[in-house]
Amino acid sequence: MTLFRTVLLTSAVSLACLSASAQAAERAPGKMQTVQMPATPEPARVTLDPKTTALVVLDYVEDICNSQATCKSQMLPAMTPFMAQVRKAGLTVAYGTREQNMTKWLKEVAPAAGDIKIINTAQDRFYGTDLDKQLQAKGIKTLILVGWKISGSITYTSVGAMAHDYTVVIPMNTTSAGSPYETTIGFYNVLNSGNANLANQPLKPKSVTLTRTDLITFQ
Repeated sequence: MTLFRTVLLTSAVSLACLSASAQAAERAPGKMQTVQMPATPEPARVTLDPKTTALVVLDYVEDICNSQATCKSQMLPAMTPFMAQVRKAGLTVAYGTREQNMTKWLKEVAPAAGDIKIINTAQDRFYGTDLDKQLQAKGIKTLILVGWKISGSITYTSVGAMAHDYTVVIPMNTTSAGSPYETTIGFYNVLNSGNANLANQPLKPKSVTLTRTDLITFQ
């Protein structure tokens, strides 16, 4: 009987060890692979009608821009003269951020009297807000999306915009993300979402076009 119990115990231990080894093998990290990202297309030149185009500004606020180096070093220098161009052309301008940041816009791009202001709880500024209703009331068909960040609010709001039948334009020098890799992924995602436009065809209807502020003309 003692021998039988010993054999059973030894067998159980062996099975447990084999099971643990198998589980460890399953959890072991696989071999690293290198994936080649598609090249980001060149920004397109676009001409927009100021009567049917709105600028939507997302999260150009102190709390975010003080902690994200590219916001003030890259985005803001491009956005400041572009905002002056937008104001001169008479575009509708809308702002969207969380409630605690609504009074903390960077002064260079801060709201003016009469601008649309959206307090959001989600990254998509259309979700749970009346942004679409306010834009429709002004006859808006095309949106220029700017702000932080391309892999977050810009991506989600672009998807929401396309779902509401807007054509979307994103100036690449007015947005960024936490790293070059994340920024590249963000640009790829916006072109590959909704009514995809991977070739970056200028102003493809109800799609995203990537551009740059110096390539935008209002006419």
